[in-house]
Amino acid sequence: MNKRIIDEISRDLNISNKSVQVVLKLLEDGNTIPFIARYRKEATGGLDEKIIQKIEEVFRYQMNLEKRKEDVIRLIDEKKLLTDDLKERLLACQKLVEVEDLYRPYKEKKKTKASEAIARGLEPLAKKIMAQPETGTLEALAAPYIQNQVKDLQEAVEGAKYIIAEWISDNASYRKALRGKIYKEGIMVTKKKSHGIDEEKTYEMYYDYQEPIRTIKPHRVLAINRGEKEGILSVSIAVDHETRMKELQEKIIKRPSSFVKEVIVDAIEDSYKRLIFPSIEREIRSDLKERATDVAIDNFSRNVEKLLLTPPIKGKVVMGLDPGFRTGCKLAVLDPTGNVLDIAVIYPTEPRRDLPGSEKKVLELIDQYQVDIIAIGNGTASRESEQFIASTIKKAHRSIEYIIVSEAGASVYSASPLAQQEFPDLTVEKRSAISIGRRLQDALSELVKIDPKSIGVGLYQHDVPLKQLDESLDYVVTNVVNQVGVNLNTASPSLLSYVSGLTKKATEAILEARRRLGKFTSREELKALKGLSSKQYEQSIGFLRIVGGTNAFDQTDIHPESYPVAMRLLETLHFSQTDIGTEKLKEALSKLDPKTYSDLLNTDHYTLEDIITSLMKPGRDPRDEMPRPLLRSDVLSLSDLKVGDQLQGTVRNVVDFGCFIDVGLHDDGLAHISKLSEHYIKHPLDVVSVGDIVDCYVIGIDPVTHKLSLSLLPQER
Repeated sequence: MNKRIIDEISRDLNISNKSVQVVLKLLEDGNTIPFIARYRKEATGGLDEKIIQKIEEVFRYQMNLEKRKEDVIRLIDEKKLLTDDLKERLLACQKLVEVEDLYRPYKEKKKTKASEAIARGLEPLAKKIMAQPETGTLEALAAPYIQNQVKDLQEAVEGAKYIIAEWISDNASYRKALRGKIYKEGIMVTKKKSHGIDEEKTYEMYYDYQEPIRTIKPHRVLAINRGEKEGILSVSIAVDHETRMKELQEKIIKRPSSFVKEVIVDAIEDSYKRLIFPSIEREIRSDLKERATDVAIDNFSRNVEKLLLTPPIKGKVVMGLDPGFRTGCKLAVLDPTGNVLDIAVIYPTEPRRDLPGSEKKVLELIDQYQVDIIAIGNGTASRESEQFIASTIKKAHRSIEYIIVSEAGASVYSASPLAQQEFPDLTVEKRSAISIGRRLQDALSELVKIDPKSIGVGLYQHDVPLKQLDESLDYVVTNVVNQVGVNLNTASPSLLSYVSGLTKKATEAILEARRRLGKFTSREELKALKGLSSKQYEQSIGFLRIVGGTNAFDQTDIHPESYPVAMRLLETLHFSQTDIGTEKLKEALSKLDPKTYSDLLNTDHYTLEDIITSLMKPGRDPRDEMPRPLLRSDVLSLSDLKVGDQLQGTVRNVVDFGCFIDVGLHDDGLAHISKLSEHYIKHPLDVVSVGDIVDCYVIGIDPVTHKLSLSLLPQER
């Protein structure tokens, strides 16, 4: 492995060289990130998934950088222009942009004004001018080159200036210095185009806007880019051009008394205005977009992660309600495991507004199936449906609560081949009602069926590269699925597809065996499956659980490779597998010192600590530690509120400038980043996450726009 790259990663991430080498070797050997993070802690020193992923990302970038250096060195050498100094400078580059700056003068260029001038034999004249002679005249200097394709002095000098301008533009040190200055002092300027149409006034704040490049927020960069793409905004970077050109003159003009000084000054101005600045402006805007993209994707990914980790509502009969006007509200009653008990359609809203009939049907379903909770989708007619349900459940013979559930992506799933295969006899709308209900029962199992970018908990996800977004979200979903674990006998194909190490072929082999056997009784049975290699078994098996099987360890996240250690531990403490999860065993395990017992059992303390946790909580689900969904029994209206009111709500989305909180209104309220903490925070995600239950205070009500402003900071009465 490349020692320089290892050192670079170690320094960037502040971890030991040994840990970096171990991770890269494990990845090279075909191990997945979830597997390494969970079952190779002793080798990595306990590095988590995020650090391991970062090691992989930095390594990939550094390898690309090394390859580009090699390619550039080879290409320049083929032209017989490579010097030892240039090679050393290329090898010392730490960023791709630095390599490209050095390569610029040697690139094969398209036809340019400079190349045309060179073709007319004016390069020697340009060199003489750049020598900055102090005696003679411009006419005498240019005279030998005024012939054939060059008709007069003006044409000769103009051609030479084009060549000089390109030389200046291709100088890596000039470009690097200018880029740094523009980053530091440049201003992003946006204006509304005279013919731009912005009916919703989406970009009103950018109609005449300025902000320093060094401080502009990522979400503003993406908003500005979108406004420009839609033809509403014009965007530019404003800098002190005169100062920048004078700095170039000071670097280039060594003999101010030279009779060609003004020619060089003209060439510098042309180079700066025509070549350097437009190029650097594009580079900076591209860099700003890339950084904003990274932030947006990270933000979206963290929100999706929290949403997927929403605690399941266990043991409850749920009624899913997909609101609608003309086509009515679709109902789906689900048993505690998500099986469909009944499907119905009611029309409590316009145009039919059959309130008596709708109420009768809902109460009948509640009584017949002992419904506990109603999950209402937050789409069209959600507000009207909520009012109807809040009124109706007061007449039920049992205590009923409801919750508003995000239906983002439900329609995408409902029309998908997967949904058609699952419910071939149902309409799209009825499938949506089932999906909405199941999201409450087990968000993870239901949301894995949906394209992650359709889940709708981010900002500007449609403005970032699709491939990059998909890769990031796929990693997040994979990480969450493996963190939670999967019941081998009940998991859907969608859920299994995210299990560490399982390929499509391996997943199909598992599903086929499950259909044939009825259910698996042991993890060991997977070893015999055709289509599942020994490596795939090793990578996946620890994340696949079997409840009620022949081996009690199979219901835990203990890897089979550690079963002998787990068995020795139980025997040492005078317990057996039947004691797993009992209070007696928990008490004994809680008193252990893992470091002492790891020596006794000939294992490492990381593995032993994980075994102890698994034996104490065999069905451990990390989602149980997350905030429980907030259920409601009555509706809230904006007119019910006044500034200063204290409310309890659920964080639905976290963006760069704040978070959106569901307090029971039709639309979520916004708490600006400045209202989230008494202390300075870089990002709202530093203090809140999707799914958090928070106490908040009303600080602003706009009855016209129906906007509610909230604060997490207690208000003075």
